[in-house]
Amino acid sequence: MSSTPDPRPDVAAYYTGRLREHGTTPRGVDWNSAASQEVRFAQLMKVCDFSAPFVLGDYGCGYGGMAEYLTRAGVTCEFRGYDIAPAMVEAANTTYGNDPTRKFSTDPAVLADCDFVVASGVFNVRLGTPLETWEAYVLETVAELNKYGKRGFAFNSLTSYSDADRMRPDLYYPDPCRLFDLCKRQYSRQVALLHDYGLYEFTILVRR
Repeated sequence: MSSTPDPRPDVAAYYTGRLREHGTTPRGVDWNSAASQEVRFAQLMKVCDFSAPFVLGDYGCGYGGMAEYLTRAGVTCEFRGYDIAPAMVEAANTTYGNDPTRKFSTDPAVLADCDFVVASGVFNVRLGTPLETWEAYVLETVAELNKYGKRGFAFNSLTSYSDADRMRPDLYYPDPCRLFDLCKRQYSRQVALLHDYGLYEFTILVRR
């Protein structure tokens, strides 16, 4: 984060607390329900090309919820998860430690050479981080997704189009058009903005 404060330690502590309180459940990664989590995963997976084998990376993997989703959906692929919270990675490895197709780490290098990388919810919980600092973190993270996803990447976020009375000061609600423009100009000509799946958020897909 160069000269600006790094918000990640506070975020890691926040999610560690959620995991301790709610366990390896959607609420343990701050989602309201399993149903909404599944909807998010389905949108993110639209970035993938299922016509050939691929390696999928999950940036901010939590306890391995995406890996669980892939199993239920019958998706066969090598899966690599990265998370800044050691407790999350420990929980994921407890579940999948004996599965050679599933690997989890607190080192983002675990995502090296992934075909596709997805990130769900990693931009939402700003806590008390100054807006300028948080937005720098968001841009840095999108650049990392681009670096690790050889064939594409996808991420979701809360949206500035949310109802004003539902918006919380500790959460981040960016303009989806701004992030679409960023990805279109800097990362690929093939970019999709999904904002039609019934949640107060959006998903961006970037394909090579």
